[in-house]
Order: sequence, then C-alpha cells, then structure tokens
Amino acid sequence: MESVKAQSYEVHIDELAQAALNQHVAKYDYSKIFLLVDKNTKKYCLPTFEKMFTGTIDSIFEIEPGEENKHIHTCMQVWEHLSQFDGDRKSLLVNLGGGVLTDLGGFVASTFKRGIDFINIPTTLLSMVDASIGGKTGVDLGSLKNQIGVINQPQMVLIFPEFLKTLDARQTRSGYAEMLKHGLIKDKEYWDLLKTQNAFEAAANIQKSIAIKNEVVIQDPTEKGIRKILNFGHTLGHAIESYCLENYDKKTLLHGEAIAVGMILEGYLSHKLTGLPKLSLNEIKEVFLQHFDKEEFDGHDIDAILKLLKYDKKNSHGNINFVLLQSIGVAVTDIKVPDDLFEEAFAYYRE
Repeated sequence: MESVKAQSYEVHIDELAQAALNQHVAKYDYSKIFLLVDKNTKKYCLPTFEKMFTGTIDSIFEIEPGEENKHIHTCMQVWEHLSQFDGDRKSLLVNLGGGVLTDLGGFVASTFKRGIDFINIPTTLLSMVDASIGGKTGVDLGSLKNQIGVINQPQMVLIFPEFLKTLDARQTRSGYAEMLKHGLIKDKEYWDLLKTQNAFEAAANIQKSIAIKNEVVIQDPTEKGIRKILNFGHTLGHAIESYCLENYDKKTLLHGEAIAVGMILEGYLSHKLTGLPKLSLNEIKEVFLQHFDKEEFDGHDIDAILKLLKYDKKNSHGNINFVLLQSIGVAVTDIKVPDDLFEEAFAYYRE
C-alpha cells in the first residue's frame, strides 16, 4: 500500500513499513536504540515487532497504559532510564503503543539532550489515524489534556494493521470516531462510506484518514489557521474527557468516546450558528449513537464541563474558539458561541 508523504517524513503501511524501519536503522549509525512500550503492547505487540526488526534493541522500558499516566512523572522515569543506559544525542527512541505512548514518547525524545530521533509505531486505530500525523507531542497537566508539549516530527511513522487484532471493540470504536471526524470536516464522500460500511479497520480507510489529516497539516504545520479544523468535536470533547477522568463517580471515557459526544454537541452549535442543516445534524447524531452509548450529564456535570473550556488550546485573548460545520465536509474555525447555547446543545444530546 502506498506510503503517505508528510512534512519531513513518511507514513509507511504494512510491508513497506517493515522494510523502511530496517533500512533506516541500517543506514543511520545510532549509538543506542531504545524501545518504549506499555504493559499491553509489551504483551501483545512486542513479540511481533521483534520478529520483523533486524536491528538490535539496547534497552526496553515499560510504562503503565492509560491517559491517567500521560504526565510529567512518567516522562521523568523515561528520561532517567535513557540517561542510566547511556543515551546520547545519537540515540533513537522507538515508540510502540497507542496515542498516549506516542505522544509521551515523542515529547521525551524531543526534550532529551535537546532532542533525539524517534520513530512512532502506533498500535491502536486511534493512534494510527490521528496521532500518527502532525508531530504533536506532549503530556497532560493533571487532568487537563495536552497542556505541555512541542510540535516535532518523527523520523517516520509505521502502520501495521495486524496490531488492530489485539484491540477490543471499545478501543476500535474510539479510533472510528476520529475517522468519522475526518469525513465531517473535509470529505462528505468518506463520511458516507464510513457511516454505511463497517469497514473502518480496512487498511485503505486507515490510509484515507491519514491522507486527509496530512493534507491539512501540510498547509498549516503549527495550527495557526486551517489545522484548527482537526479539533472539531474536541473543544467540548476534551472538557468532557478531562471531567470524567478527574471524577471517580463518572465512567472514564476513551478519547473517541468523549469526542463522539463533543461532535454531537458541536454539531448542534453548528446548526444554530454556521448553517449546518437540521437533517445533517440529525444524521450526525444518529450515526454516533449507533456506535456509542449515550452518556448521562446532569446540571452539575454540565457546569463543571463548561468551566474546563477555558483551558482549550485554541483559545486566545480570553475567547473560547470553536470549530463548527457549515455542512458535512465543510468546517469553519474561530467561532464564538453564546453561553445560552451550551445548555441547548446538551438538551439536544439528551433527547
């Protein structure tokens, strides 16, 4: 399957990925090669990786999985490991895991010795279609998503669809939400394909989502303009994800589950503010609720979620900026939302 050319690297898929990895390591004289895994990828993905990799791993470091471990304390552990095992500026860090691990591993590599090379091998559908493109690295600040980080590009990203066999259905659906988002913001035909076919794990659709995100990122690497459209559903979705993460009486939501709620809510705001037709809004809600459970939010929950909006990364000069839809496939940025519409949006979600 054809590779996707990003800014300064390529995303290779399947057989090309294995060849690219081994050729790269053979070409560059790395002083040390470190592998970062979590408990799950060490058990389910590492054996496959070791069979396909012809180089030598000098050290493997394991972290705990999950968003709750995506913080600076975990980075400290990895930095200390790299230092303890004589990592230097000519070292390579290979990140084998989902979006939490590749975000964190990319940040660790970008800051250790002022920057070492890293390669991302995403192992979840979400990380393949989302975190694999764009060079965003970073960690959470408490429960606040991705507050600390840098944009820095990997040497390459390697997609092995066989790793999807290690996922449960919930993890797969989480990635599916991001794929649906790509259709909503940029490609109605792709949205129509995904909503009617249970084919979101097909390698061709993974490649399509990567290509859509890549097209946006190349135009705006540092998120000053059009790249903001990739955040559709994420302003409220991230606030919901953070709120559920820090409140033990709420079910902890996967990223895709939270932004699925966010896309319905922001779809409603789009209908009220930017002309999204009511039929399209209802279609968006229907598609997401076919695949994702409806979450319960009372008045207290909603107030707390809305207070978290002030931490959104798109904000500037005290304004909360939303990405909304004019139609399916057409997104607009930097939209201000009147406060009274938030309660209406949650009421529509609850209907």
